Amino acid sequence: MEAGVESGEQLWRSLAPQVLGALVRRYGDFDRAEDAVQEALLAASTQWPRDGMPHDPRAWLVRVASRRLIDHWRADDARARRERADAGAVPTDALVESPADSWVEAGDAGAGDAHADDTLTLLLLCCHPALTPPSQVALTLRAVGGLTTAEIASAFLVPESTMAQRISRAKQGIRAEGAQFLMPEGDELRQRMAAVLHVLYLVFNEGYTTSHGSQLQRVDLTREAIRLTRAARELLPDDGEVAGLLALMLLTEARRPARTAADGSLVPLAEQDRSLWLSDPIDEGVGLLTWSLAATPVGPYQLQAAIAAVHDEAATVESTDWEQVLTLYEMLERTAPGPMVTLGRAVAVAMARGPQEGLALVDDLERSGSLVRSHRLHSVRAHLLEQVGDREAARESYLVAAGLTTSLPEREYLQRKAARV
Repeated sequence: MEAGVESGEQLWRSLAPQVLGALVRRYGDFDRAEDAVQEALLAASTQWPRDGMPHDPRAWLVRVASRRLIDHWRADDARARRERADAGAVPTDALVESPADSWVEAGDAGAGDAHADDTLTLLLLCCHPALTPPSQVALTLRAVGGLTTAEIASAFLVPESTMAQRISRAKQGIRAEGAQFLMPEGDELRQRMAAVLHVLYLVFNEGYTTSHGSQLQRVDLTREAIRLTRAARELLPDDGEVAGLLALMLLTEARRPARTAADGSLVPLAEQDRSLWLSDPIDEGVGLLTWSLAATPVGPYQLQAAIAAVHDEAATVESTDWEQVLTLYEMLERTAPGPMVTLGRAVAVAMARGPQEGLALVDDLERSGSLVRSHRLHSVRAHLLEQVGDREAARESYLVAAGLTTSLPEREYLQRKAARV
């Protein structure tokens, strides 16, 4: 893709929430407004590269989306009129003027008005607690991220029709709940913001290590998650967990250039060439983390960012302060307990105090049944068994892990490990 086209695509996607916010604020119909914005973005993707960037891209998108929205309403009204006329319900000359007719001028007149960025309000709306997490993710990427249904379906390796149904159900759920385009307050705001951060966290993780298919990572998803988290940070600059999540993303994304070899195969953290890590996101992430830990209550995203920072600031895997990593995992387990956190603590215990202690924690996790179908538990077990010298058991665990993962690069890496033990 040419540089001009790429920058245009980045621009119209960044404008998507502003345009949708303008339409929803003006007309209140989230479902139809979101469809109209997608049509306007599609028009921009074909017209801007051909005709050049408009003087005011946001106003252009608002104007086109408004007209598409009004066209939809007029079509609905015309169909309803025909149905009523055909049924003989009322004489056609008795039908009143369509409300859409009175909306045309309002839609065009306000197209260029400058409004505050509605990204946060849209994120909160897309993460309504009535929706399931997969629906929240899909709707966020479409309505706020500006991705098409086909792009979202490709990212999560499901048919486009399946993703379209998921998005449609999400919009229907918002309509059924009577959710309004308003900033929640009090406990509802805190609950919804937690959902927003969780959705952005899931989007980033899916991009950083894609759960299915032949690609190890989806850079478009990680960049989109970082962009949206930056937007949340701009709108909530005093929120420590928003800063913590952005720091976590930056500190993790900084390692991306070293995660794959020349042939595209996975390179684990311990074997990465750390000279390839990106210094700018590391510096920015450490700065965000330092501020948030000093100025705000400590939360789970800040603790995860702190763990990432310890790794990123170590020149080698051997010089990593594993005792500090272990302390942070212990704090994280008290703050946000979960089997994946415990598995991370098991790795830290093994590195700080020996593989046998780490294996004991992995055994406890396996007995609990929490991660019995997770390839990550079996890959950690394999690594620790290899460290204690039980090569046969390590090989078996590597193969079990390889059979459980749906990521082709991870499977190939685990199979290579099994063959080399």
